[in-house]
Amino acid sequence: MTQTAVRLLPPLRIGPLTVDTPVVLAPMAGVTNAAFRRLCRESGAGLYVAEMVTSRALVERGEESLRIIAHEPDERPRSVQIYGVDPATVGAAVRMIASEDRADHIDLNFGCPVPKVTRKGGGAVLPWKRDLFASIVRAAVDAAAPYGVPVTLKMRKGIDADHLTYLEAGLVAQDAGVAAVALHARTAADYYSGTADWEAIARLKEAVTDIPVLGNGDIWSAEDAVAMVAQTGCDGVVVGRGCQGRPWLFADLAAAFAGSDVRVRPTVREVAVVVRRHAELMVETFGEEGKALREMRKHMAWYFKGYIVGGDLRRSLGLVSTLVELDDLLAALDLDQPYPGEPAEGPRGRAGSPKKVSLPEGWLASRDLSDDFRRALREAELSVSGG
Repeated sequence: MTQTAVRLLPPLRIGPLTVDTPVVLAPMAGVTNAAFRRLCRESGAGLYVAEMVTSRALVERGEESLRIIAHEPDERPRSVQIYGVDPATVGAAVRMIASEDRADHIDLNFGCPVPKVTRKGGGAVLPWKRDLFASIVRAAVDAAAPYGVPVTLKMRKGIDADHLTYLEAGLVAQDAGVAAVALHARTAADYYSGTADWEAIARLKEAVTDIPVLGNGDIWSAEDAVAMVAQTGCDGVVVGRGCQGRPWLFADLAAAFAGSDVRVRPTVREVAVVVRRHAELMVETFGEEGKALREMRKHMAWYFKGYIVGGDLRRSLGLVSTLVELDDLLAALDLDQPYPGEPAEGPRGRAGSPKKVSLPEGWLASRDLSDDFRRALREAELSVSGG
């Protein structure tokens, strides 16, 4: 007798959007471009967010910012993430995106821990200035509302263990009309180190009751996602570094949320096929083979994590510059090598260590924003990246 699979969670509702599998690809600078999003979409179901772009760059219609928010004709729903520190600029950027039908969903970044962002008062440290945070969120929601585009936000727990903001920020966002909130369960000071505090996600879920709460942090496998939902009661999960070099993780997640134990365990040959397709899609995305292959280099160590690949071959893959060269290097692999199991799983990239957060002078002295800080914050939208 066949046992009927039981869905782990119902579909995720984000305003008018329904996401059958409640999984979101986190925006990652230099990673979640149209090419990588396609690979993830082809593997499973979910919501796939483009790389973060600054609101000022959008308002100024910068060529690179418009490329970042460009979507393929069959990409639905189209999702973008913007960063901003000035309510008027954020509102203008959201209005531009929504009125010109450039996205079906807009996410606001309040989670970036990168020093060049936080030292100007942006990203993960901005919710400390509660009135500014509330003004930005309201400006975005109000600008998107006439066009039926839902606004969500992603945040961290706060600046550090002594300056937590996530519960207050979640309630402010809910009251402002945000469609969902996501919490990366680390502080800015944690950066990507240590273990994510899933209990914080549970506390946010208990506090914010009218909109979906999504959990983010340390989801390296489908089993991790199942465990997070069981421990926190969250309405869905956000996956970032765990899918680097593993777009098939979304197939595992789709199976897990559908109640299936089927998992993808690729051989080297199967990984090589995905790498080659990724490179082709990158060429389509950037329109220039040289740039596309340079962008591919960072992915190579992620794709072949845990597999037996000689040092010289690994180095060559990390310096690849043409599709022909890539073909030769992939052909040199032991293509019949099976999935290595645990060595291919777990954390990807560098976790780093806890850091002293770079802040504007006097930032922690008050929860309110002075006129001097308000003027200085406008500079924070220039030349930022992270997520």
